[in-house]
Amino acid sequence: MSLWHFFWTAMLSMLPIAELRGGIPYAILRGDIPYYIAYFYCVFFNFLVAPFGYLFLKHFNHFVCKHVGFYRRFFEKVSTKAELKIRPKVEKYGFWGVMIFVAIPLPITGAYTGTLGAWLLGVSWKKTCLAVLCGVIISGIIVTSIVVSGSEAFSFLIKDVDKL
Repeated sequence: MSLWHFFWTAMLSMLPIAELRGGIPYAILRGDIPYYIAYFYCVFFNFLVAPFGYLFLKHFNHFVCKHVGFYRRFFEKVSTKAELKIRPKVEKYGFWGVMIFVAIPLPITGAYTGTLGAWLLGVSWKKTCLAVLCGVIISGIIVTSIVVSGSEAFSFLIKDVDKL
């Protein structure tokens, strides 16, 4: 367990594609970080996406969209996809919809898309942050449980590979 493992775990936890699905397995399986430390560490860094992402969207995004054409086109494409995916859940369930959406540890769901969708649909900063935090906590429990139970189930293979 080195500082580099903590660094890469934090980076993976904050990347849009990896998030907890990348950070927790890396921390536990590659970084030899105990699961209970990896869980809290990854949840913390993944949650940081919500407050900073929301503030970025609220302030900086407006300015950049106004002055940078290719960014505006890219943002419109991404935001349209996110809005189509999350709008039915947020309209039907509100806060709970954002939380459930973030809690599902599948590709395209998570803190980034949940924050973007909540912002697009006008959910307040506080509600967005709280919903994303709750969703990230649940998602972290799911991912950590899968990694720990999966690594234990296949530990005989992992130990044999280490001998090679």
